[in-house]
Amino acid sequence: MIIDSSRDANLNAQPLPETCMPNEAHAKAPEAALPSSLPADDLARLLVLAQSDSPDALHIGLVGDTYTILLGGKDTAGKFCLIDMHVPPGGGPPPHRHDFEETFVVLEGEIEATFRGVKSAARAGQTLHIPANAPHQFHNASGQNARLLCICSPAGQEEFFEQVGVRVATRTTPPPKPEEKAEQELRAKAAALAPKYKTEFLPHA
Repeated sequence: MIIDSSRDANLNAQPLPETCMPNEAHAKAPEAALPSSLPADDLARLLVLAQSDSPDALHIGLVGDTYTILLGGKDTAGKFCLIDMHVPPGGGPPPHRHDFEETFVVLEGEIEATFRGVKSAARAGQTLHIPANAPHQFHNASGQNARLLCICSPAGQEEFFEQVGVRVATRTTPPPKPEEKAEQELRAKAAALAPKYKTEFLPHA
């Protein structure tokens, strides 16, 4: 087979039919980007990396438990806080309610949650949500430590814990057991601060 390259070149050199020529009139101009409905990026806010076992973490001992503040309102523009809770056997807060949403993710062990008078067991791998203003409490009725991640929205609960509790060394360091007089003072302080943090203590959950 003989291929005439000059013939191919001549064919290639022929002008394209008019219908094949690009039509500038029909070329579509790029669409202008629509203005965003989102606020601009706040460059003053930075990435936060938190670790429960970090020597810089804030560990608060309260009601026999140890609460490690992972994220506070200053980190989330006040939208929520994140707390790593170490709850030993017998631990847990008294009955209360508060005007913010609260979610618990059980990482280890189990807790007994009382919600509007009804008791439920929440075990590792389960998530428990408490609607705002509902009476509740949780208690570790087992013989093993429990570990929870607690999310409160909006933030503020972490500040209440810091005001009322005592700083301890690590995520699992128990708070010192107060003497009777000191415990009464702690209860009085918590009751006095509770309204500021939208919390109310109750006789039962």
